[in-house]
Amino acid sequence: MNEIIKNSIPLLPKLPGVYLMYNQDNVVIYVGKAKNLYNRVSQYFLRPQCGKVFAMVNNVHHFETLITKTEKEAFILEMNLIHKYYPRYNILLKDGKHYPYIALKKKNDPQIKISHDEKDKNYYYFGPFPTSSYAYEVIRLLNKIFPTRKCKNIPNNPCLYFHMGNCLAPCINKIDESQINELIDNIKSFLNGNVDFIINPIKQKMINYSNNQQYELANECKQTLLAIEHIVNKQNVENNDKTARDVFSYVTRENYLSLAVLTYRNGLLLGKNCFIVEQFGEIEEQILDLILQYYQTHQLPKEIIINIPSIIDSIKDIYDGVNVYSITKGKLLESVDIASLNARQELDSHFMSARLTDDNLSLLNELGNLIKINTPYHIELFDNSHIQGDSAVGAMVAFINGEPNKNMYRKYNLSDENKQDDYHSMQEIIKRRYTRLINEKQKLPDLILVDGGLTQIKAGNEILNSINANIPLFGLFKNDKHQTKGLMDKNGNIYEINNKNLFFLLVRMQDEVHRFAINFHHQKRNKNYKISILDNIKGLGNKRKQILLEHYLSIDALKSASIEELSQLIPNEVAILTYQKLHEDN
Repeated sequence: MNEIIKNSIPLLPKLPGVYLMYNQDNVVIYVGKAKNLYNRVSQYFLRPQCGKVFAMVNNVHHFETLITKTEKEAFILEMNLIHKYYPRYNILLKDGKHYPYIALKKKNDPQIKISHDEKDKNYYYFGPFPTSSYAYEVIRLLNKIFPTRKCKNIPNNPCLYFHMGNCLAPCINKIDESQINELIDNIKSFLNGNVDFIINPIKQKMINYSNNQQYELANECKQTLLAIEHIVNKQNVENNDKTARDVFSYVTRENYLSLAVLTYRNGLLLGKNCFIVEQFGEIEEQILDLILQYYQTHQLPKEIIINIPSIIDSIKDIYDGVNVYSITKGKLLESVDIASLNARQELDSHFMSARLTDDNLSLLNELGNLIKINTPYHIELFDNSHIQGDSAVGAMVAFINGEPNKNMYRKYNLSDENKQDDYHSMQEIIKRRYTRLINEKQKLPDLILVDGGLTQIKAGNEILNSINANIPLFGLFKNDKHQTKGLMDKNGNIYEINNKNLFFLLVRMQDEVHRFAINFHHQKRNKNYKISILDNIKGLGNKRKQILLEHYLSIDALKSASIEELSQLIPNEVAILTYQKLHEDN
């Protein structure tokens, strides 16, 4: 313990707040919160520590505190500071699954869509559903049974859905509000499990078609009835308790903690998430932090079950209106046991795979020593993609503590003058990226990597110097077989990588930025191609062109459409000309 820390400990307030640990370079390496700042912070330095805590404490040069009124305010501030600094010793949970909902528009023309949250107040929400495919299956059935609006943009003429009785055709009809409300109520009723009012009329139609020897139509009714039965059976699972509930349980092993959460919605077990971290401080406080961080990216349920009584009140204080409790008996205890079993299984698998976060941190430390810079906990990589200047794009990906942080990924459309010039393309995206970060006073990365040779490295360093951004920039060096062998600096010096694990970490980063750039290029090229191939067709203006692009997401899908299908979206004579243009080279 140095003199700065020793003199600061007696001055710690016995109040709630947030503390920030700094290393000797004045870099934030840990952010935490506490009900009592004195008790929490002092124990780091006045008690013996081990493992990750010991490593962190040894790197602390000084600390500062921010007092808050409540523990809830401390939590919010802690989360904001963690996402501002991305400290080395803080745990950042990866986003888990976001289960899909079916969203029904409340007013105007009834429309149905998939949503992954319930934020838009203009929709009713049903679900969540275990998978997107299941949710789309329900939507297809709803669109078949009910005359919902199918078009995103209203066309000038009614489409095939209107003639089939599957749309009210707001394009040509003024729909009465009472008719709209009745349709919305019927869809809501169906999604809430009341299906008899739909089944009985379809059964009668099937009988009538059969009696009139219209067997094809009768079979269509039969298939619809089977689809409804399939959906209903999926929804009527054994658990009649419809409460939205999350069940947490944890296990520990050799100074590692595994926290599992089971997600129950509408009586269905949708799935699980499991987070494995090294134990860091008090277990109860660490679990509380993990749970609070989990709900930064996941929707709160009505109930939370967690068999750690000491943290229940803290969760209740932060999340008003959520029922938080522990279970000692009854049927729900089985859910706690299942969560515990999953936590243990995941922890065992984790040890078997031996992919611990510590490996990445030690590898990053080795990387810093290799190229003679401070440990690069925050790395950003750049790549460009184009074909002879066509659909030229740039891309940036970010890795924090050796893991991809997709919230920080960025895409760049390159200006026309730089499309075929890799040197200036690299300069353009680097300048745009770091000029903005500097202007917004955001944290700069510890290292920049470019996927290219000395030309790209010099391009990047030249622009960094011009905007006074002091960031180490290296290139990923390849041999004559185009295989990555190491790193290259601005002077052409080669740093070969002998550690196989460090090599694979850098290759994984390289693959990720290449994948991200290529995907963006393909999206833009496909879009540009679709737009250009539809040019100069008589009668096909921008509005009609946009309608086609929204319905057919790829060129292959557009080419596979028949004239009859195209005529549902655009006038028949325009559909014929469009079809001929699409197939003129075949």
